[in-house]
Amino acid sequence: MVAGGPVGENNTSRKRTMLGPLWLQVMVGIVLGVAVGALFPHQAVALKPLGDGFVQLVRMTLAPIIFATVVVGIARMGDMREVGRVGAKALVYFEVVSSLALLMGLAAANLLRPGSGMNIDAAALDASSITGFTATAQQSGIAAFVLGIIPPSVAGPFVTGNILQIIVLGVLFGLALTPIRATVKPLVDLLDLLLKGMFGIVRMVMLLAPLAALGSMAYTVGQYGVVSLVPLVRFTAEAWAVSILFVAAVLGGIASLAGFSLLRLLVYIRDEVLITAGTSSSEAVLAPLMLKLEQLGCAETVVGMVMPAGYTFNADGTAIYLSMGALFLAQATNTHLGLREQVTLMAVLAITSKGSGGVAGAGFVTLAATLASMHRIPVAAMVLLLGVERLVNVPRAVVNVIGSSVATIVIAKWERAFDGERARLCFESKRGGPPGG
Repeated sequence: MVAGGPVGENNTSRKRTMLGPLWLQVMVGIVLGVAVGALFPHQAVALKPLGDGFVQLVRMTLAPIIFATVVVGIARMGDMREVGRVGAKALVYFEVVSSLALLMGLAAANLLRPGSGMNIDAAALDASSITGFTATAQQSGIAAFVLGIIPPSVAGPFVTGNILQIIVLGVLFGLALTPIRATVKPLVDLLDLLLKGMFGIVRMVMLLAPLAALGSMAYTVGQYGVVSLVPLVRFTAEAWAVSILFVAAVLGGIASLAGFSLLRLLVYIRDEVLITAGTSSSEAVLAPLMLKLEQLGCAETVVGMVMPAGYTFNADGTAIYLSMGALFLAQATNTHLGLREQVTLMAVLAITSKGSGGVAGAGFVTLAATLASMHRIPVAAMVLLLGVERLVNVPRAVVNVIGSSVATIVIAKWERAFDGERARLCFESKRGGPPGG
């Protein structure tokens, strides 16, 4: 699936040198977006379609890429036990790490108490601005989540873009092809060619990333400003700080135990990290990340199974936001939560956070569903988070992307499906060393 040498860089990416590397272009776009939003707020709001259009362009490629990657990976893996083993290891890893993220968020909110002193009367809040989110949240739950995994039709997931349903359909189709893989080899090869074409589209779309970052950041600053966010600056800053600490301590520790450098990985995927930060969307970089992880030395079969599933089951950044957000609202409304209530909260979040994939405003909707199911913290208090939703979504999305990337490498190493020499050449190339091919 990956063409070229070990590094896999194509001619398109090499031609970008006239304007500098993509990460630098995106960084310039972010800085310009902040400046435009601060100086021309009314005009900046009109630039929102630049970011939205970019995300839509990338999103249109996700369904065929995820489906084809899963099918090709399983069909070529051949061994049903291997498929089950990789899936089981991935789910165990996801559960452990996302639980650590929830614990860190709860501990930070208890220690820092970002909502203390706000003394908000939930009964006086206007909840009309969150009715759309709460309506969606009422449809969330264990039963709804389980039924939501099942596609309503073969074409349904491709129309709605539901990642989890696409994964399920791809797994079932791949398993169906496995016993007759010699007969269906032309079909599998055709799906592989489809992947190459779709990744070609993604590479072209990525050229628009700097404009997308400019438009998204200009809209965020122009729409919300800085002064209006003063009461919530503390919560926003602490959410960023905890996210950074989680990446450095937890993900850095996992990477070290697995035998690779998180810092070198971040340098390698810096384009995708900056695009995620600029657009506040992790979906925008799923396809290029899958390609890069294959180029790094992770087996195609592992990438195809772990990376898309990680977007649903391993949302570490969302887990931090959910636990911190819930306690922030409790503190802001003077709702006391004892140890037992907080343990219950974490247990509920461990379930509801797994059902947020493919839902617009996923973190916000999941938090609303959690509060509604507990009947303890006023759901109406969520209006307090609307003003900073987009700002806290940046670290949330970035941590999700980094967490899924680390998970894929860890499980590839766990499965002895990781090419260490290829990774070394890729890391050296990204750090300015000799190219790998």
